[in-house]
Amino acid sequence: MQAIMETSFDAIYLVTVIACGMWIISKAKDSKQHRLFGMMAVLLGAGDAFHLVPRAYALMTDGLAAHTAALGLGKAITSVTMTIFYILLYYVWKYRYRHNVAQITFAIWILALSRIALCLFPQNMWLSENQPLNWAIYRNIPFAIMGLLIIFLFYRKTRNGRNNNFKFMWLAVTLSFAFYIPVVLFADVVPIVGMLMIPKTLAYVWIVFMGLIDFKQADNRANRREVRQAQFKQY
Repeated sequence: MQAIMETSFDAIYLVTVIACGMWIISKAKDSKQHRLFGMMAVLLGAGDAFHLVPRAYALMTDGLAAHTAALGLGKAITSVTMTIFYILLYYVWKYRYRHNVAQITFAIWILALSRIALCLFPQNMWLSENQPLNWAIYRNIPFAIMGLLIIFLFYRKTRNGRNNNFKFMWLAVTLSFAFYIPVVLFADVVPIVGMLMIPKTLAYVWIVFMGLIDFKQADNRANRREVRQAQFKQY
């Protein structure tokens, strides 16, 4: 039952976010912000697939223990792609609000590169069944700081309520980290904690849907302007 339910959930998730991202990219035209959001969604799904597809295969066949190396490698790749995901989300914020502060950009890149570098250390033992908890903590420290910075940036820009489509972006990112951190710290000791990955995943789907809704509204406004301009030229 777990294999069927978990695999179905993961399949729906991956297809949904990748399809949304590809659709946004194909329709975004000259909107750099929305193209980046589409790339975010595709990267989210493609990156998670490196971990979720081997996991689904393992669940449906001979169990997780028989695929430790593949699952560990997928987890390592996902760790890197999620870092890039948040870099792109920062640039969405930057282009959306036309806010260019060199210090913030520098901080985001330093945190992201630190996280990626820590993920590449052999001490992580990605391919091992018993991955060290201390290195899981090390590599997630810059990632968590990066997340806190992005939460602060979106909250500061949306707290006045004028940016309705993204007004809960800070909350979705907050929830994604709130569900993720206990898994990092306690899942090996208390396996049931791993269930928190479900609401974490839903938080990411919420992020993608916020971008999708915002793009559709922006696209509708652009289409209406084109119609009005065409009508004006007729006169």
